[in-house]
Amino acid sequence: MTRQRAGPEVAFRSLRAAIHEWKNRMHSQLTQLTSVAPLDHSRKAEFQALIDRKTKPVGSLGRLESLALQLALIQQAPIPVLAAPHILVCAGDHGAAKAGVSAYPQDVTWQMVENFLAGGAAINALTRAAGMALVVADAGVAHDFGSRENLVDAKVGAGGTANYLEGAAMTAAQCAQAMANGAAAVEHIAASGCNVLGFGEMGIGNTASASLITHCLSGLPLAEVVGRGTGLDDAGVARKLKLLEQARILYDGPVDDALAVLTRFGGFEIAMLAGAMLAAAQRRMVLLIDGFIVTSALLVAQRLAPAVLDYCVFAHCSEEAGHRRQHEFLGVKPLLDLGLRLGEGTGAALAYPLLVAATAFLKDMASFESAGVSDKA
Repeated sequence: MTRQRAGPEVAFRSLRAAIHEWKNRMHSQLTQLTSVAPLDHSRKAEFQALIDRKTKPVGSLGRLESLALQLALIQQAPIPVLAAPHILVCAGDHGAAKAGVSAYPQDVTWQMVENFLAGGAAINALTRAAGMALVVADAGVAHDFGSRENLVDAKVGAGGTANYLEGAAMTAAQCAQAMANGAAAVEHIAASGCNVLGFGEMGIGNTASASLITHCLSGLPLAEVVGRGTGLDDAGVARKLKLLEQARILYDGPVDDALAVLTRFGGFEIAMLAGAMLAAAQRRMVLLIDGFIVTSALLVAQRLAPAVLDYCVFAHCSEEAGHRRQHEFLGVKPLLDLGLRLGEGTGAALAYPLLVAATAFLKDMASFESAGVSDKA
């Protein structure tokens, strides 16, 4: 884990210890993870009235108003407070990457993790700009990073996942462990007082996994959710689609079983993110959902615990084919549409200031009554 404005090394050691503890109790904890309470709407009218009485025409702040209401409902407070915001980036390698589903070689995964740790990636720049802490975890990168003070070793498989073109990407036990590691990371992050958590990822080949997961769990045609990933040309996209169609034909398991689909096609980083999302929702955190791969992890979490959506703020719509279709399937609307297609949690970092703005107008904007401003006739 790398944390900007990093604290003492004991913080890293405690997270490693938390992950080890979760490994020992992961099966019972995974059962508990799926218990996410839906939002309590009993005070919705009260919160909406406070928003409507601000010195503005009703609804004139647009999406900022619905965002403010969601934050108030999550925290059950008329003026929600955002504390210690973090972004969790999980990294993992994919056995199918060498088959041609990506324009980049697999080594880019570990090289980009090194870039995260050195503070030189886009997500480092954007979290610094947004005043967010950054947490990086090795969920299953095919590289030996050695003993690193600023990287959490949550590695499940030393060489990344297996090739889903030949069989299951991971075992059920590995999937459970990756999800438990994600929950452990959230448990540790929450101890810092964090109540806003964004999600990011890194893993060459993971858009292909996300396409297969999305296709299975949403029923959307595979061709509509397969895109260019890290920059494939038209021929590359056609080759990628053909490979994924072959992988889908080989899978004869249930498509309505999220864990079965995740085990067959997922990445360790996607499984870790799904577990982290469930744990964060249980803690009533605000979940900032990034791009296509992160949303595929949410599809898994949402199938296991539908109420997790209540806590999600969808940061942006990316240029990756299928992301817009994911949003349509979930019935949600993202805050931004900036043509992003990087991943890493960059969209979540860019959207966080909008959450700050939503809480700011609730706190600092006068009401008609307090300002002595005449309301409409």
